[in-house]
Amino acid sequence: MARVYVSIGSNIDRENNVRSALAALEEAYGELQRSRIYETKSVGFVGDAFYNLVVGFDTGQTPQEVAATLNGIEDAHGRDRSAGKFSNRTLDLDLLLYDDLVLDEPGLRLPRKEITEYAFVLRPLAEIAGDMKHPVSGFRFAVIWDQFDPTAQAMWPVESG
Repeated sequence: MARVYVSIGSNIDRENNVRSALAALEEAYGELQRSRIYETKSVGFVGDAFYNLVVGFDTGQTPQEVAATLNGIEDAHGRDRSAGKFSNRTLDLDLLLYDDLVLDEPGLRLPRKEITEYAFVLRPLAEIAGDMKHPVSGFRFAVIWDQFDPTAQAMWPVESG
């Protein structure tokens, strides 16, 4: 079994889409380790604020199979892939880590580079996998987060109700 971490984001009907994505991931993979949900302003375009979180789970699937499952869940939530990288999203599921695998093939790169680029990925990942080491740099995610500029991107936890 591999330990996998996936980022979840949505800025269209975000509460319902995040809840539904969590249910779909639980159905596919069982119990999820979850970070808090964070709200962030859209990055790279003008749009509604996002809800973002990271989940971890164990799977016997290959990285390619996990990626295909994530794409299927996105599609079931009306994901529009024609809009480009920086656009509104019903649901965005990104495979961040698959154990400590380093992989670079068309359509799948591990670890995902956004881990060290965006607070909305790194902070929730560090929250649930802070002692895990980045497969390339060797630094623990908690250390990477501690060195991240917290003013680079405003984000705040969503109060659960």
